[in-house]
Amino acid sequence: MSRRIEIELTSSRPDGTWTWRAAGAREPKGVLDGTILPTGSKTGDVMKVDAEFDIDGIEILSVVQNRAKTTKVETLSLITDDRNFQPVTQQLAKRDKRDGRSGDRRGDRRDDRRDRRPRGDGESGERRPRGNGERPARPADGERRERRPDRPRRPRFEAPPELPQRPRAKRLKAGNTHRKEVLATIPENQRPIAELALQGMQAVRQKLKTANEALAAEGKPTMPEQSVLQMAQDLLPKLRVADWLDRAEAAKRDLEQLDLRDLRSVVAAANDPVIERDDACRPLVADLRAGLVTRTESEHQNWLADITAAVEIGRVVRALKLAGQPPKAGAIFPEDLGRKLAEATAANLTPDAFPDRWIAVLEAVAFSPVRSLLTVSAPPTNVTPELTKTVERLASLLPGIAQLFGVTATGKGQAPKPLRPTKPKRIPPKPTTPAAPPAVAETPAPDASTLVEAPAAEAPVIETPRIEEPVLEAPAAEAPAEGDSPA
Repeated sequence: MSRRIEIELTSSRPDGTWTWRAAGAREPKGVLDGTILPTGSKTGDVMKVDAEFDIDGIEILSVVQNRAKTTKVETLSLITDDRNFQPVTQQLAKRDKRDGRSGDRRGDRRDDRRDRRPRGDGESGERRPRGNGERPARPADGERRERRPDRPRRPRFEAPPELPQRPRAKRLKAGNTHRKEVLATIPENQRPIAELALQGMQAVRQKLKTANEALAAEGKPTMPEQSVLQMAQDLLPKLRVADWLDRAEAAKRDLEQLDLRDLRSVVAAANDPVIERDDACRPLVADLRAGLVTRTESEHQNWLADITAAVEIGRVVRALKLAGQPPKAGAIFPEDLGRKLAEATAANLTPDAFPDRWIAVLEAVAFSPVRSLLTVSAPPTNVTPELTKTVERLASLLPGIAQLFGVTATGKGQAPKPLRPTKPKRIPPKPTTPAAPPAVAETPAPDASTLVEAPAAEAPVIETPRIEEPVLEAPAAEAPAEGDSPA
């Protein structure tokens, strides 16, 4: 991948080549072919060029022509006329006075409205009845008008109160201060290899293989594979320490609000022997490990409190989802809380409950730690195909429920996973006129002739062990609501 830099021509050689240096530098940097220079070039000229960086040095590919500045000035010419100037005059018309009235007619309009008579027949002014002329008779004194028969009241559902949401945890945003300091100490021709080494040795091997294949196809000498790999191996330890320091400092800065998964990944990466031997990393490792223990215990207590609050207000589905996502791996679910949650779940799975409610509760309880404590007496009176399909999918996790529906759990095949909420597909509007098919242009093959630095879009990541606990996915959206629906 080529880059544009500014160079200064320092001298010309008899063989037609020129020596150059970076603009503002003291010593010459390299040699370029004089045929790519514009006519009339001389020593001391500063120009912008396309350069390609590889292990052997910097190669100047071409000269970038600067855009010429053009001044476009549009002028308006004033054309004079020799004829005599005749100015434009204006004369306002006078206001007409009708019947001696003044210009203000608002008072007259008010008087006209007062003279209007109510709508009726003749001089009596009686209002004419609308329609067929009959009015309903008013009830006499002491009598009451007959009331309409009472309508049947519609079933009303009052959703349980909402639980206060805890603030969302922050994700890790590492800086690059230490990594830049290490890269600044590495020679310029080794920096592309160092940036590739941050992505792992496999990235270095793959890039080296691609570059050597391209050089061999062009008939050029290939790069020594063992030397390049050894160079990457020598640069990798201090790069890994610098990258971990950037991540650890960011984790310590947001220790109270950081997501536990990111905090565990930073602490797990500290088990690397290179990081353990570094004196600058030891205080950070101790602080992060102590902070991880404190945060885990705090999150565990908050987790149990949220489940208890959800059960007390009747949000059973939310409580089941929270129970299936423990913040600490291997934590034992409290027996009394599990029994209470199982009873609340069974109270929602009644024969007169809606099928949608059955589906939402079964999807949540199948991946919770209380599924073995659930006991249901009878299936719903209305069994829909969607409910039967859900029971068949979860039969291996809920064998007792499957038996009520006449479904046999085989126990073979892959275990079911929580459903992911899907977004509706957006259908694009149909075009009014048929568009012509676009012309297909041939895509040139990528040029991988040299081993260059990694693309900027890919953030370098060290291949360090990342330990994450399995987090159960939330099932599909509850129906009809997250709380209790009318039984």
